[in-house]
Amino acid sequence: MSKLVYGVGINDADYVTQIKEELGVSGGKRKQKVVWICPFYTTWKNMLRRGYSNKFKIKQPTYKDVTVCEEWHRFSTFRAWMQAQCCEGSHLDKDLLVPGNKVYSPESCVFVSRQVNNFFLDRGNDRGDYKIGVDWHKQSGKFKARCNNPITGSREYLGLFESEEVAHQAWLSKKLEHAYALAATQTDPRVAKALIARYENYGECNV
Repeated sequence: MSKLVYGVGINDADYVTQIKEELGVSGGKRKQKVVWICPFYTTWKNMLRRGYSNKFKIKQPTYKDVTVCEEWHRFSTFRAWMQAQCCEGSHLDKDLLVPGNKVYSPESCVFVSRQVNNFFLDRGNDRGDYKIGVDWHKQSGKFKARCNNPITGSREYLGLFESEEVAHQAWLSKKLEHAYALAATQTDPRVAKALIARYENYGECNV
């Protein structure tokens, strides 16, 4: 039996999932380079890495409690699901449809475009000392609000405000406006609905 992937994954593919090129021997060890890898296998392996690699979880602590459903421990099962999705050029998302979800599964996962994926990047822990969308503007002694536009890719200036909360609300209002615009470009109605719901119910989702 082949070695388990990240301790749990079973690669039961009936074809070669990656091709390596021999580079010769160096220091008594054979050197190889991967020249092709199955895109389904890449997505599956990366998912297992996020769920079961201790090294990865140390670097990305938000994945500390993330796991993968048991049926997706088997590559062929995940591949069959992925083949039924519109996934070309997209990213596997585990918590857009189910905010706060920690388990990769067919019920909770969906493929989203890079544009949608980037739309949620400002929900991370590296946003600074203030609420999302807010910075302190030293020159004016006020709070500055800005918001990324997912359509143009630009960072929009929303103004200066007396309080952090008012500045944050300006950001949230603009974010919801952009969510509607981005939702209108989606072909998957689940993604469109989730984009809007995420910011209409922002306090409940605790993004």
